[in-house]
Amino acid sequence: MLMGLCCVVPIVLILSGTAGLAALTGYLDYVLFAALALTIVIGLPLYARHHKRKQDAGFTHEDSEKRDD
Repeated sequence: MLMGLCCVVPIVLILSGTAGLAALTGYLDYVLFAALALTIVIGLPLYARHHKRKQDAGFTHEDSEKRDD
């Protein structure tokens, strides 16, 4: 999600400039910081839960390396 956010921002800036909404780009910081905070608040617990389930299932780092080959 974070990479998508970083890729969308330049497109939004260019489109808002061409649509005559360049004055609103100053407020984009508030939206982007809120999106970043949501990514952290939601993403980290989801990752931790996924990692815990993977460990509880008995997968190790070596098991995942064997599957990739």
